[in-house]
Amino acid sequence: MVASFGEALQGRYTLARELGRGGMATVYLAHHFFEEGIMTATTQLPAAQLLYADFDHELSTTRRFLERFPVGKGAWRPHEKSRPLGALATHVAAIPDRGRVILETEELDVGTLRPRPELESGEELVGFFDTNVAGLRAALASADLAALERLWTFRAGGQVLVQLPKRQLLRTMMMSHLIHHRAQLGVYYRLLGVPVPGAYGPTADEGR
Repeated sequence: MVASFGEALQGRYTLARELGRGGMATVYLAHHFFEEGIMTATTQLPAAQLLYADFDHELSTTRRFLERFPVGKGAWRPHEKSRPLGALATHVAAIPDRGRVILETEELDVGTLRPRPELESGEELVGFFDTNVAGLRAALASADLAALERLWTFRAGGQVLVQLPKRQLLRTMMMSHLIHHRAQLGVYYRLLGVPVPGAYGPTADEGR
């Protein structure tokens, strides 16, 4: 009975034993194949490859955006409440370093952060970005799954603002944050007539 039931589940579960019967049902203790087999194999991969295979694409795409920064337009903003283009682009170029900090430290106090000088050309932005990406890649290469499970804290003095596993913050505070602001950069470029590079397919500037 157990063997034929296992075949009916198409190998997705391993049935350990029957737990009981009653009415029209029989209850079994089962282990999902993913837990027993696939996870055992995939955890041999580097943590970065297992969890963040998309990072290479996102980082290379961001680099193309920074390359197209229009010189002389750093002070431009689409609205009085918007960040100037130079400040936005500099922030985008700096975000990968946030990932390095998360990986290499256990916490960060917002009070220790200092404003960064705004960069004024695509060349400067790409150079700054490349340096930060190199630091991120090095930190990721040495991080295992246990390290990524450790909590990281973002605080303002004695007030804890965020405290989550590092693996989660690499996604939310670093990569999702980067993609969000890169999209803003694309809107600025469109309004300025700067050709917008494609991120997940061609833009109107790149043809179909």
